[in-house]
Amino acid sequence: MTLLVDPAPLEAPRFEAMRHAMVASQLRTNAVNDPRVVTAMSLVPREVFLPTEHRALAYRDTLLPLGNGRQHNAPLVIGRLLTESVLQPTDHVLVVGAAGGYAAALLAQLVQSVVALEEEPALAAIARGGLAGSANVELVQGPLNAGWAARAPYDLIVIDGAVEELPQTIIDQVKQGGRIATGIIDRGVTRLAIGRRSEGGFGLVDFMDIEVATLPGFEKPRKFTF
Repeated sequence: MTLLVDPAPLEAPRFEAMRHAMVASQLRTNAVNDPRVVTAMSLVPREVFLPTEHRALAYRDTLLPLGNGRQHNAPLVIGRLLTESVLQPTDHVLVVGAAGGYAAALLAQLVQSVVALEEEPALAAIARGGLAGSANVELVQGPLNAGWAARAPYDLIVIDGAVEELPQTIIDQVKQGGRIATGIIDRGVTRLAIGRRSEGGFGLVDFMDIEVATLPGFEKPRKFTF
């Protein structure tokens, strides 16, 4: 994969050092143990996929602001989601909440094809620059909670954020036997979860409690009491 947007040459060694520190201290110590995922995260420059003013914080283990109420997850979140997804080289993947394109850039090195869905024009513009050299990534814009039916069915859907409710519309876009990896909000606590669609239905199993950025448009309908 070739990234057309690079950090300034004098900054590159500093970012590379921070990236390797992230792998050693955040990923390897927290069950990101798929060597393919670790290699991708050690190579892809995360700073390229963030607003310029936040690039210096690219490798911190914390949420980063993206504007309009959106936040970028800490690297560990996508590391664990991709690890638990058990990625296959032939996978066709949808990323919901692509933001600046970081998760899509990682997946571009690991699977056959990626559709990266983002609804915020400013974030899509960042992703468009960073992903310009990725021939197997298609960047699309639209409501996150609708998924992207035009390129379905998918082997895997990665929702890069926490949702209260997973719409049936998105579940229907996964193949039988396909997986969905996502953050969930459960009684105010955010967790990571993985699920597989079968003929009998679909269910999620959570595997890690962690702070996850909330995605808009996935709220449960509120019940009225009188």
